[in-house]
Amino acid sequence: MNTVMHRKPKPYRSERTTAHTSDRNASAFPSKRHARRYWILLSLFLFGGLLCSLGLLLYNNPVPVQSPSFWPVVERRITAVTTMAIAALCQSLATVAFHSVTNNRIITPSLLGFDALYSTIQTSMIFFFGAGALIGFSGTKAFLTQVGLMLVMSLLLYGWLLSGKYADLQLLLLVGIILGTGLNSLASFMRRMLDPSEFDILQARLFGSVTNADPAYFPIVIPVVLIVSVLLFLSANRLNVIALGKDVATSFGINHRRSVLYILILISLLMSMSTALIGPLTFFGFLVATLSYQVASTYDHKYVLPMAFSIGFLVLTSAYFFMYHIFNAPSVVSVIIELFGGLIFLTVLLRKRSL
Repeated sequence: MNTVMHRKPKPYRSERTTAHTSDRNASAFPSKRHARRYWILLSLFLFGGLLCSLGLLLYNNPVPVQSPSFWPVVERRITAVTTMAIAALCQSLATVAFHSVTNNRIITPSLLGFDALYSTIQTSMIFFFGAGALIGFSGTKAFLTQVGLMLVMSLLLYGWLLSGKYADLQLLLLVGIILGTGLNSLASFMRRMLDPSEFDILQARLFGSVTNADPAYFPIVIPVVLIVSVLLFLSANRLNVIALGKDVATSFGINHRRSVLYILILISLLMSMSTALIGPLTFFGFLVATLSYQVASTYDHKYVLPMAFSIGFLVLTSAYFFMYHIFNAPSVVSVIIELFGGLIFLTVLLRKRSL
């Protein structure tokens, strides 16, 4: 006769494996290892940028240290390093914020026509008034004129295309591309009518270079750029939500149109300051932003923005140090940076196969 064995049921006990509990993390990083990697890389990039800056200031100085003329040479080099820091801050922060606002990591703020307008202004000066007028078109008034024209153009675009009944960010980008193409065509036509000597003078202005910067602009540029950068960094949480899309941002209680307009105005200030100070840098911001996405290992803008600046500052200072002191070709730095930026742009575009 078979006996039925009654087993006492075991009390239920939830089993939590170590891997399960360790995967749950409310931090901006997937794990502590990624967070530690972020801070190490950020420190290395900042240290590398400062080291290259020190090399630009002190290395290969033709004046001995004991000479009274040593420090005046260093002061002139400080202007170039300060310009690199301003350009890196403007281009990196503006591009990352623009990618988040448009929810597209391929396009750049240059599509709104800042570079094209700068090129048209410079070309118009020498075309209508001669080379002397272009050379004399400098100083605070000329700088503020260029910045003002860029801001007016961008604000007109935003006010028209983002406040109407059929407001559409994609339409804004399309109109910006069309205006930029039209301005570039107009500037190209005027350049073809110039004398060779005038064309050579103009061409030096149309390439982004730290030698184009005038230290007289710094009392205006530095406070504006710092204030706008702080405002953009304080909007990091808002950018995190906006990057998720209009519907998600609206469900979180954010006025999407007003927030996008606010961020675009900050981007316009940074881009207009950078372009008027050193000239157009079409793919530099894209290069820096793309590298920061790969290195930061997070989507939180509180960490992506500082990483983008540190990479941008390292790229500029190291490029100028090696091309100036090693290869003796400082004039081709912007060309090389734009070349690598364009190659990375094409690589990303071919991988995603869409805009």
